[in-house]
Amino acid sequence: MANLFTRIKDSIEADLHDVLDKKEQKNPIKALNQYLRQAEAEKEKVKKLIERQYRLKEEFAKEHFRAQELADKRLKQANIAEKAGEEALYEFAMKEHEEYQGRADRMKVSMQEASAQLENLEQKYEEMKHQLKDMHLRRMELMGRENIAHANHQINQVISNISDKPFSKFAEMERYIECLERKVNDAYYRSTFDSKIAKLEKELQEKAN
Repeated sequence: MANLFTRIKDSIEADLHDVLDKKEQKNPIKALNQYLRQAEAEKEKVKKLIERQYRLKEEFAKEHFRAQELADKRLKQANIAEKAGEEALYEFAMKEHEEYQGRADRMKVSMQEASAQLENLEQKYEEMKHQLKDMHLRRMELMGRENIAHANHQINQVISNISDKPFSKFAEMERYIECLERKVNDAYYRSTFDSKIAKLEKELQEKAN
């Protein structure tokens, strides 16, 4: 169990840097997401192991209680048999007492060890959860930076395109309109030229009369 936590802890501390430092990774955020999913799966496995250890501790406690109860019972019975002068019953009760007491002592040690191990596991589990939470927050920070970088890239592209193309298009359109206006004006001037000359000629004749 301790080896499992050591492996997970080392993985959390080191693998993230490996993922981000690999230049061949085309999308580090995607790789980081995959790593976090794997880490969360490992966390769930550890949680189940802790729950199992808790159940084992409870079983040790129950077995210790039962064995101690029987050991005390046999000791009391041995005292009764001794007072009654029943040697065979006394020896049987004492032998049973020793068996149950030995079992109770073993279960007590196992219960204490399981309790200490469980406490240690829970502390490491909490540490692992904090590290995973920090990694999730770090991922959010990196995603924010990635979004800003992509947004700035898009903005720069738009600004570059506006600088290079649209204004030249506007200038081209302006020249086209100016040319069109000249053609329209020239056509209008030609179409009204004869009538203007005729009017001037009439005015001159009236003045001469």
